[in-house]
Amino acid sequence: MLAASLGYYLNPLVNVMLGMLVLGERLSRLQMLAVAIAGLGVAILLGGALDTLWISLTLATTFGLYGLIRKIAPVGSLPGLAIETTLLLPLAAAAALYYIWIGDGAGFGSDTGISWLLSAGGVVTAVPLLLFATAARRMSYATLGFVQFLAPTIQFLLSLFAFGEPLKPAQFLCFLLIWTSVAVFSFDIWRKLRAERAMGAA
Repeated sequence: MLAASLGYYLNPLVNVMLGMLVLGERLSRLQMLAVAIAGLGVAILLGGALDTLWISLTLATTFGLYGLIRKIAPVGSLPGLAIETTLLLPLAAAAALYYIWIGDGAGFGSDTGISWLLSAGGVVTAVPLLLFATAARRMSYATLGFVQFLAPTIQFLLSLFAFGEPLKPAQFLCFLLIWTSVAVFSFDIWRKLRAERAMGAA
């Protein structure tokens, strides 16, 4: 879970960099400070997860590129998700048939309960992807990136309270730095919205 969580912590930073490099988005000083604080938190985790770093980097990079494509592609959220699902359907069907064929009792069709859970997993995956695609087209990519810090935080909480994993000092420090970063970034957004409303009222 640490490798996946670290990947999701890295993903918003990748989004921010892609937003700056590809989309020409500019960050304010407070937002740059937030990025620096988040980067420091992730760097602390990097020092303790070198053996699984490739998992984290692959997850962060591929999902960052996916989000960038969804933002710039001239396709609506639902049609885009339908296209993605259609393209992946042959691979998913092949995987399902393979696990039925080997009969290890862990694949689709091997057990009614497992089959229903795997089917529900499709819905649990599709709905967040649809919402993500919608958000990617409506908000700045940098802001979207920082909202995504919620996912690894939830993973941290699950690892603590659902899976009973011990919280290491490095993880705790990273957690504090990440949320400090989110607080700084959120304050900057709130400050700008307040100023825009004040100008609109005037």
